Amino acid sequence: MRARLRPRSPDRGVRRRPWREAPYAALDFETTGLDYARDTIVSFGVVPVSSGRVVVGEAVHQLVDPSVPPSPASQRVHELRPQDLAGSPPLGAAREILGRAIDGRFLLVWFAEVEINFLSGIFGGRARRWAARCIDVRNLAIEAEAAGREARDRPGFSLTSTARRYGVPVAEPHQALDDALVTAQLFLVLSEKLPAGPEPSARQILAAGRPRRTT
Repeated sequence: MRARLRPRSPDRGVRRRPWREAPYAALDFETTGLDYARDTIVSFGVVPVSSGRVVVGEAVHQLVDPSVPPSPASQRVHELRPQDLAGSPPLGAAREILGRAIDGRFLLVWFAEVEINFLSGIFGGRARRWAARCIDVRNLAIEAEAAGREARDRPGFSLTSTARRYGVPVAEPHQALDDALVTAQLFLVLSEKLPAGPEPSARQILAAGRPRRTT
């Protein structure tokens, strides 16, 4: 596979600053399936977060005409059929749009394994290097809710159920842009509820939301 130009990571110095001063982008992929060697993305949503605010006006939603057809199971989840994707840009063109949207930003994802492995397939680079710039917002929720809860009382941590607990509206589950928007809004809520206090550094946020080890 030929080398690909990858979007820049955020400057390392920004990790020491208060979390609101760091640049983020919430990212969600919908895919043809979860075989990372074979499957590919069919859509993505990206929602920037700057200065502690969701920047809806700069959000990006893009359908992608995949090189393999969506599996029946994936179509039941995201409801994107081959005819819905026909005429959309192929991955080569969509890669440029995605790269610009996440360039220089930490990535906010929900259950990071999926986005990390597909990012590695799209742009190249080891999954663990992508993990280093990702914040798994699901892990922030687990961290924020761990204190003061007995294990038996802990709730489920799906994106929709967590959003409902925090009063974040969910319009279209498994639609990439809506899932990215919900992830961005939950990030803002949870960043003020972590044990580190209401104004953690970007480094502390990254540590709390560190994805599980990946290859």
